[in-house]
Amino acid sequence: MESVRKVELSTSGKVIESPCGPIIHGLEDVLIKVTSISDIDGRKGILWYRGYRIDDLAKYSSFEETAYLILYGKLPTRSELSEFSERLATNRDLPEEVYSIIKMLAERRVHPMLVLESTVSALAGFDPKAGDLSKDALYEQAIRLAAVFPTIIAAHYRFSRGLGLVKPRRDLSQAANFLYMMFGTEPDDISTRAIDLYLILHIDHEVPASTFATHVAISTWTDLYSAIVAGIAALKGPLHGGANEAAMKQYLEIGNPDNARPYVEKLLAEGKRIMGVGHRVYKTYDPRARIYKELVRELSERKGNMTYYRIAEEVEKVVLERLGPKGLYPNIDFWSGIAMYLLGIPYEYYTPIFAMSRVVGWVAHAIEYLGEHRLFRPRACYVGPHDVQYVPIDQRK
Repeated sequence: MESVRKVELSTSGKVIESPCGPIIHGLEDVLIKVTSISDIDGRKGILWYRGYRIDDLAKYSSFEETAYLILYGKLPTRSELSEFSERLATNRDLPEEVYSIIKMLAERRVHPMLVLESTVSALAGFDPKAGDLSKDALYEQAIRLAAVFPTIIAAHYRFSRGLGLVKPRRDLSQAANFLYMMFGTEPDDISTRAIDLYLILHIDHEVPASTFATHVAISTWTDLYSAIVAGIAALKGPLHGGANEAAMKQYLEIGNPDNARPYVEKLLAEGKRIMGVGHRVYKTYDPRARIYKELVRELSERKGNMTYYRIAEEVEKVVLERLGPKGLYPNIDFWSGIAMYLLGIPYEYYTPIFAMSRVVGWVAHAIEYLGEHRLFRPRACYVGPHDVQYVPIDQRK
């Protein structure tokens, strides 16, 4: 088993020549650290968490077990998993003052991603060790953050619709408890599995923008809560989160499978994007998409609604024919929006649920990077003038 895999980097079309030398646009493929958390082979379509293939974790694991793996670097024993799950369950509830903040913002129709930012910031005020960067304190905060994200999101959903708050239960899994808090009833097994698998597949993905933002923040030795707020803020941007919402809206617009091919052909002829297609790292089929596609098929069958799965299949055929040779394939967002839609989850919660999973990866990377003791401080190539003469305001034209 190799401990280090050579990363294939390609900078074609990304290098900008400047008077100071070449600039890598968007830092694409720039290596910022060594990590043992996750690895991606974009050409072969393989994703590993702590050395384990995502296929195996998706088949055999759970969110709780995978979260333990990401945070602690190994699969837990039965007793370790039981203790970890119990710690998650006991940390799910929020202070009443924080529920009041969520209610106030929800009633003002504030987007749930902004509410996540505000609530995580507020929670720092309830943690007397918020600024403690010791390993023990960081792992306690990591568990607390992972535990409360579902509660924040579900509370916003209930308050924004004038529904009564459903408090978390300790006897349900992370996925089942989230759906219970959202809708007020215990979910069936396929609905729980849909969320659980989604959380596993999104828990970490090397260093995308939100994880990088978390790195930059924690490199200043700010508190973990603030670093996570930086990650949420970056994920909120439509170029990072939100693609599954756009893909689902695309399927709704198509309407039925027979319309899929002409719809996609028209978009391609107009030079427009097919949502949920292409990835900055994967040059083949996203392994997470391949796994989740099967879940979406089963969920669609169990819910008695195959329409959107069949539409996506028809879109996929055209994509593979026309864009596959260019290295553009379906990614996880291509399929995941269908699952959210079938579960009755409104669009504005798709990205918060992404954050509900990725917070585990964010905190793991933050803890890992603190060991580097190195502040991020890049440079810019200045191209403006120097030594401009100051002119008093009354003499300016």
